[in-house]
Amino acid sequence: MKQRIIGFDIARAYAIFGMFIVNFNFCFGSILSATGPFGKFLNLFVGNSTAIFIILAGMGISLMTNRTDYSNEEKAKLKSTVLKRSWFLFALGLLLYAWWPGDILHFYGGYMHVAAFLLFVRARYYLWCALAAILIFHVLFFVIPIETGWDFSTYKYVDFWTLPGFLRNTFYNGWNSLFPWIAYFLLGMWLGRLKWEASATRRNVFLTGLIFFSVFQIIRLFAKNNFFGEHVTNYITSEYFPPYLPFMMITAGFALMVIAACMFIGKTFPGNKLLNYLALTGKMTLTHYVIHLTVGMLVLAQLTGKTYTGYLKNDVPTSPVYIFSFAIAFFIASVIFSVAWSKRFRHGPLETVMRKISG
Repeated sequence: MKQRIIGFDIARAYAIFGMFIVNFNFCFGSILSATGPFGKFLNLFVGNSTAIFIILAGMGISLMTNRTDYSNEEKAKLKSTVLKRSWFLFALGLLLYAWWPGDILHFYGGYMHVAAFLLFVRARYYLWCALAAILIFHVLFFVIPIETGWDFSTYKYVDFWTLPGFLRNTFYNGWNSLFPWIAYFLLGMWLGRLKWEASATRRNVFLTGLIFFSVFQIIRLFAKNNFFGEHVTNYITSEYFPPYLPFMMITAGFALMVIAACMFIGKTFPGNKLLNYLALTGKMTLTHYVIHLTVGMLVLAQLTGKTYTGYLKNDVPTSPVYIFSFAIAFFIASVIFSVAWSKRFRHGPLETVMRKISG
């Protein structure tokens, strides 16, 4: 396993652990009404983990096609492979949506479908396209009310299975709609073109992330102290939905720091057993994503005596400490599964199916 890939997969393991916390907390905890320091601590993973997950997905596609001497035939084959994987993820995500309305896989498939047509453009165009995606979202915001289609008493999208609702949700106001969330994926594709074996790359990416994160957090601090008007304050302090520019810059900045740190750790300690176990877990994020939303939710429902509905409405929320402890235990189980599975198979269960379908 290459050292740079170890760091990449360690970051993926971190991202899936964060998604465990966020999704378990959303379905059984108090993510929307967190009180106390520990509840607020769990909410720090909201947005950040998803951003890292999507950015790393873009990096994966970029690393897969990171050569400059492909023949036209090889380019066509890679494009076909990426398109087939996008269709697989899109279909799997739609199946999962009936169980988990916060599914990201069908959006992930959409990002990848667009990426298939951008595989071999110059790296700087990924950043321009990312900025365009954010801009398009902000334009749409003034055309279509952001709450259209949503029932916020249940956090369900009421007309998802109609053509207008499906298109609106997919492109504009779904949990992770193409606009603006594909910007993270495109940022990841740009990162995948960097020379990560160079220490300067890791340092510069970390510092860039630190600058963006710090600047926008300072702006938020001013906003929370009534430095701006009401509308501007709401825009600056918005979290996850709607995903305005300040939110995206903060989460992207945090993601750059985490990814650069993981790349450094993978480069510095390539033979560490624990890190290699985490890297094996990161290679199976698709499998772990689906398992935690199915098996994980059912197990947590049994342990807490609650009924899984995708959103905790009337029951008393499970304590943040319990949610966090369960997420850790489930992640440890995921690591053990990954290590055991990797002794016999090269790829995770769902990753193997996807590869067989895509060729």
